[in-house]
Amino acid sequence: MRPKKITLHKESAQLEFSYPNDESYALSAEFLRISSPSAEVRGHGPGQETLQTGKRLVTIEKIESVGNYAIKLIFSDQHNSGIYSWTYLYELAKNHDELWTIYLEKMKQAKGSREPLPPGTQVINIV
Repeated sequence: MRPKKITLHKESAQLEFSYPNDESYALSAEFLRISSPSAEVRGHGPGQETLQTGKRLVTIEKIESVGNYAIKLIFSDQHNSGIYSWTYLYELAKNHDELWTIYLEKMKQAKGSREPLPPGTQVINIV
C-alpha cells in the first residue's frame, strides 16, 4: 500500500508513514537500517543475510523518491543502497514487533550489540 504522506522526524530518528485508510506507523531509523532490502544486508540469496550490529544511533540523512513505487534512504553510516518499495515498507510496519523480536534474538545468539563501535575502531571479518 502506498503511503499518502511520509514524515522524517530527525530529532527522534523516526520515519512516519500515513496511509489513505487512516493507518499511521512510525519506524525507527535503526529498524529501517537493519531491515534494508540491500544486498549488503540480505545477501544475494537465502542464508546469506548479514546481521547488522552497532546501528542503535544511526539516523536518516535524506529520503529520495524512486519512481512511483519506492524510496531510497540515506543513513548516517553512509548506507544508501536499499530500495524500499511501498509494499515492503507496509510489511515492515505491519510486522514490526515480530521482526524486531527476531532481530533482538539473533543479536543475542550472535553476542552482538546494537551499540556502535568507538570512533577509530576498525573490524575486519576473516572467513
